[in-house]
Amino acid sequence: MLGRMKPPPVPAPTANAMRRALKRARDGVALDVSEAAALLQARGADLTDLSASAARVRDAGLAAAGRPGVITYSRSVFLPLTRLCRDRCHYCTFVTVPGKLRREGHGMFMSPDEVLDIARRGAALGCKEALFTLGDRPEDRWPEAREWLEAHGYDDTQAYVRAMAVRVLEETGLLPHLNPGVVTWAGFQRLKPVAASMGMMLETTAERLWSEPGGPHYGSPDKEPAVRLRVLEDAGRSSVPFTSGLLIGIGETPEERAESLFALRRVQRAYQGLQEVIVQNFRAKPDTAMRGMPDAELDDLAATVAVTRLILGPAIGVQAPPNLVDAEYGKLIAAGIDDWGGVSPLTPDHVNPERPWPQVEELAARSAAAGFELRERLAVYPEFVRRGEPWLDPRVLPHVSALADPETGLARDVRPRGLPWQEPDGGFAAGGRTDLHRTIDTEGRTGDRRGDFDAVYGDWEALRETARELSGEPAAPPAATAATDGAAPGRLDSDVRAALARAADDPTRLTDAQALALLHAEGPALDALCGIADDLRRATVGDDVTYIVTRNINFTNVCYTGCRFCAFAQRRTDADAYTLSVEQVADRAQQAWDVGAVEVCMQGGIHPDLPGTAYFDIARAVKERVPGIHVHAFSPMEVMNGAARTGLSVRDWLTAAKEAGLGSIPGTAAEILDDEVRWILTKGKLPAADWIEVVTTAHDLGLRSSSTMMYGHVDQPRHWLGHLRLLAELQQRTGGFTEFVTLPFIHTNAPVYLAGIARPGPTMRDNRAVTAMARLLLHPHITNIQTSWVKLGADGAAQMLRSGANDLGGTLMEETISRMAGSSYGSYRSVKDLVAIAAAAGRPARPRTTTYGEVPEERLRAAEAADGRLPDLLPVLGQ
Repeated sequence: MLGRMKPPPVPAPTANAMRRALKRARDGVALDVSEAAALLQARGADLTDLSASAARVRDAGLAAAGRPGVITYSRSVFLPLTRLCRDRCHYCTFVTVPGKLRREGHGMFMSPDEVLDIARRGAALGCKEALFTLGDRPEDRWPEAREWLEAHGYDDTQAYVRAMAVRVLEETGLLPHLNPGVVTWAGFQRLKPVAASMGMMLETTAERLWSEPGGPHYGSPDKEPAVRLRVLEDAGRSSVPFTSGLLIGIGETPEERAESLFALRRVQRAYQGLQEVIVQNFRAKPDTAMRGMPDAELDDLAATVAVTRLILGPAIGVQAPPNLVDAEYGKLIAAGIDDWGGVSPLTPDHVNPERPWPQVEELAARSAAAGFELRERLAVYPEFVRRGEPWLDPRVLPHVSALADPETGLARDVRPRGLPWQEPDGGFAAGGRTDLHRTIDTEGRTGDRRGDFDAVYGDWEALRETARELSGEPAAPPAATAATDGAAPGRLDSDVRAALARAADDPTRLTDAQALALLHAEGPALDALCGIADDLRRATVGDDVTYIVTRNINFTNVCYTGCRFCAFAQRRTDADAYTLSVEQVADRAQQAWDVGAVEVCMQGGIHPDLPGTAYFDIARAVKERVPGIHVHAFSPMEVMNGAARTGLSVRDWLTAAKEAGLGSIPGTAAEILDDEVRWILTKGKLPAADWIEVVTTAHDLGLRSSSTMMYGHVDQPRHWLGHLRLLAELQQRTGGFTEFVTLPFIHTNAPVYLAGIARPGPTMRDNRAVTAMARLLLHPHITNIQTSWVKLGADGAAQMLRSGANDLGGTLMEETISRMAGSSYGSYRSVKDLVAIAAAAGRPARPRTTTYGEVPEERLRAAEAADGRLPDLLPVLGQ
């Protein structure tokens, strides 16, 4: 019967197993899944023993947090924005259908007036949290929901959530805590600027409860455990203070419940973004498929609270809803909770409407009886209030600061009032080390790492474990290696000979196995591979080595995204941090034009104060100052950031940027387009699918882009192959890539290297193999292969020109990203320098435009006169 799945019989733990697990809990020894599962079944004296161990952990955490003996709660209002949902959870009475809403006189969504009426009345009663609760993506299931959204001018439910959160902030001062269900990484970027915190219950990781008929989540796509875990990870990557939890008693076994808790612990270790975990006991409700299921027992709830505390440790909040505990407050306090959750003096618990909230006075008395003081917190927990950036968006921070005690992070005894939701003042004011582009070559960087090295990137030990799992690459196949004795070429294996023959005959017919063999090639096999790639280069684009007279302008290096390979990003307070004003950016573009540039390449960190429209201002300022220059700017990460901050779609944002003067976009932020690698390299950068969305949308709008691959860190040749295959596929669809740029990883100051996780960059063998295979695997779709003199130096770049590359990139005029990472090859090259590199490879050089067109004669004369360099630049370091 639907919704009546019962757990398989589970034998009770033996007395010895229980004693051993209890002793480990008392001794503070880490539990494993089997021990946790045994403790979940503790009852009687065993439960008392277990609870005492959990309480000690809780008390240590409260003391460390500076609030010993305090239990918290949040005074809130409940805003059920819509009760429509695309899922079919078989225990839920919150969700309804359009016909019933109409019969009851309700709309498909709460109207803005209804939302604000509740929020205003809550504010008058001293509430500080607006708890937005809603079903998952109702427009995907219900045409009535889609029609309502369209009629009111919203693209989707998230757009309406965002709009209502802004109005609540501005008109009432309540802090939105959003429970919008399953949210993607891009959705978090969209909603974080309007929320103090967000949440989604994990409920369970028992997949059978979702996948098998009769399970409580059967038929509910958003309840797939892997999907929900991905949401928790994306919340952590996005630095969103997040609430999650378990729903116990829905048919899971003790082992499955323990596994769910360990899954939460893994997420918390990696991102440190869970502010609290709710342990909620199942209560059967009439008119649901699970109405006949027994309620979860309170002893079961207490044991789960205690085990949750032991597994997750002292620093995270553990909550049990006070309206579901049948007045057994003391039992839950004894088991290790430190929070009662949201309690409303105005609105009911719409998820459990049959269970009214207790009065705050009763909670205070019950807590006092157990020896605890009840204190009010905000929607966002005190620890995250005190952490500040990057956990609180600058547009929400003033609202939080108005209600938070600056010392404790708890709620102040004030009534909320509406404040403007706006961009921070001075978000584009010049400041910091704005001469870094010059002094990086003489004075270097102040330190080898930023000040928040141990926090901004997540948990390094958890990352090491992930990297070890990723490195399970088999050894290079024997066919890929060839020994030489230094006197005569070694014998090539027949498989390598076959792969080389296929590459020479028709590289488009290379199989994945053959391509992998060639990516591992060494010695004579590698020499032969590079020769084949160079022959293909000559046949495809000729002998000219192209280059562009361009200037890099990195307008800020303040960034909290947490890219672990990046040594450029700084906190706003770090000594090397800087931000340029719009006028300074335009000045630099003018200087570049005066010495012959045809392009400026502009990228920057994801500065929390930078408005989403700032990118338009930059492009417009440059084009107004230098109408003839091409604006090649804004990585896909910056595009996503701009779209999220403005509330525009990617397409609409790119359209506006194009109207402001954007001519093309760099295909950076790609790194490796495989999320298993990306989530080691970066904490918070956009996933591969979002990178693809940005570049394909740009191409569709007539904005061309480069394509890139950064390699030589934690990746393996199979990742290079997948990345190159994907780029070739995208180019066949859009035709929008102008070139492919190889970006060897610079390790020296990279956090992921300093933490002992990444290897020290690619070898010269790797560089030659990647360049050659890029030529072969991207043929005939992407015909220009660029090498990086910044990362390889003149001699290395010349080698790549003999291995299939045909482009040297640009003069750059200033370069800080690679130099901050530890590159020793300087910040610029003159035109003569680039011509000399081409000559070292035995080839002529020719200037080009961004899209590989002919350079106007006037630009050629200007570049020749100035040698494509600014007159006051300092000597180049290294060769």
